[in-house]
Amino acid sequence: MSKNRNQRTKEKWNVKRITLFGALLVAAFFGWISVYQDHVLHTEDEKLTWYGTPPSLEEQLSQSGEKIQIETSGKRVIIRQNQENQWNQGSFSEECGSWGLGGYQDGSEKQPTGSLNKEQMKEMEAYYVGADTKKVIYLTFDCGYENGNTELILDALKKHNAPATFFVVGHFLETSPELIKRMVSDGHTVGNHTYHHKDMSELADPATFTKEMQEVENLYQEITGTKMCPYYRPPQGKYDMKNLQTAKDMGYHTFFWSLAYVDWKADDQPGEQEALSKLTSRIHPGAIVLLHNTSSTNGKIMDKLLTEWEKMGYSFGKLEDLCRS
Repeated sequence: MSKNRNQRTKEKWNVKRITLFGALLVAAFFGWISVYQDHVLHTEDEKLTWYGTPPSLEEQLSQSGEKIQIETSGKRVIIRQNQENQWNQGSFSEECGSWGLGGYQDGSEKQPTGSLNKEQMKEMEAYYVGADTKKVIYLTFDCGYENGNTELILDALKKHNAPATFFVVGHFLETSPELIKRMVSDGHTVGNHTYHHKDMSELADPATFTKEMQEVENLYQEITGTKMCPYYRPPQGKYDMKNLQTAKDMGYHTFFWSLAYVDWKADDQPGEQEALSKLTSRIHPGAIVLLHNTSSTNGKIMDKLLTEWEKMGYSFGKLEDLCRS
């Protein structure tokens, strides 16, 4: 059963129709499997290995009442659980995948695990979390377009003297040059989120990847008169190991994240209390927090959120500190 990436098949199964035993059978048939929410199951050296110590898969999925999605692509199988109306993707292909997190325990301040191991991250000069010994938070914002919330976010950051990194795409640079200038004047960092926000795991040609990056660099330099900081965030967290290598060869550090929530749906924003609860209960030392500038909820809660984190003993650091360590 061989399928290339453009011939993927997708099915949605009710959780009652799949058990841990059934998942293992699928894994044995297709070669490897990743099961991803608070844990990960995948093959390593042709053996299935658990990461984390969750309840059984069947019990956990049954308790959630969610559906799961099975995607097959060649000999790769990914089981994805629907979390907050979004398919929580966790892929462990050696070549490409989607960034995912596991091991969250609300209120524990424990760092989650990530889709790539420490050796892979180090090799690609990539980061998703800082040291677990210091209560430092690294704030990052993905900026696809402007809808009136970025000023509120910048005002709150300035009030708390909290540095942040804004990962921008071409459209944001084209339409909001004054906001770019304010980010720089306020002491923040502007990073590269590619020009067209494509699925970079689908770009096999290094020249195309390089062009996506350089177009952002050039426009940023036109606006600010300075070179862009070599920080890269893959759109949607989708990566290809070759592209991560290309980014490294271009002098970039890649930044994923260890804390995020569903804040990007402009027409379906989470409530303020819901957002505050998630972001305070899941915070942890060294957290690289991903938020979206398009979220009206983020604009409304930013001042209070930063205050709550400070009350919990956290301070705010710069990504450049991670690059030095």
